Amino acid sequence: MKSTADTPLKDLNKAIVLRPLASAAESVRDGEARLLEAVGLAQALGLDVTHAEAAPLRQINPRTYLGAGRVERLKEQAEETGAGVIVIDAPLSPVQQRNLETDIGAKVVDRTGLILEIFGLRARTKEGKLQVELARQGYERSRLVRTWTHLERQRGGLGKTGGPGETQIELDRRIIADRIIRLKKDLDDVRRTRGLQRRARSRAGLPAVVLVGYTNAGKSTLFNTLTGAGVLAEDMLFATLDPTARQGEAAQATAP
Repeated sequence: MKSTADTPLKDLNKAIVLRPLASAAESVRDGEARLLEAVGLAQALGLDVTHAEAAPLRQINPRTYLGAGRVERLKEQAEETGAGVIVIDAPLSPVQQRNLETDIGAKVVDRTGLILEIFGLRARTKEGKLQVELARQGYERSRLVRTWTHLERQRGGLGKTGGPGETQIELDRRIIADRIIRLKKDLDDVRRTRGLQRRARSRAGLPAVVLVGYTNAGKSTLFNTLTGAGVLAEDMLFATLDPTARQGEAAQATAP
């Protein structure tokens, strides 16, 4: 795609973030809070957010999720800022995602796809990588129609046999299904090993303290303070993804 003075080259490192307010129960204030989180997710993926907005949605358009006016506005904003990625902080169907990409002329990512991309970057352990890949395969399986719709229309004859598009879709589904089976088996093996390690710690009589909480709540910072582990701790959503175990010593309480 060539750039002109009026239309800058689309940059896949630049993104526009939109939080649709599709529910009457969701106030503008709540929507703004969710928008800030969506911007944080985009930034955690390394995207430069050129514009972010929370916008009311009167009704969901089956074709593009958003109304025609909003889609046209996103297209204009993408052309003005050169943003090559549009983040929609909502669940999009495969058809809606494909139609938005066609109408806007930019890559469209929904909330689930964005989080999966972040998880793929952050996973470090074998179990974490397997879990992310398993989730990604399930996500991609539902979106095969986006890739093969143009071939699916090539069906011919009397409907007794499918055309090349249908054959390719079934082949891809079978490949993904086989991949999911292998991933589940590998994940079971890893979990079995982790279970053995957990039981060994339990037999040793070591008490366990678990830190749980929402992303970016400060768990890693507290964990480092207690154990000196030195795991990654940043002011970023999903900066650390994998669980970490360390042995520490409890401080002795002194009487006043």
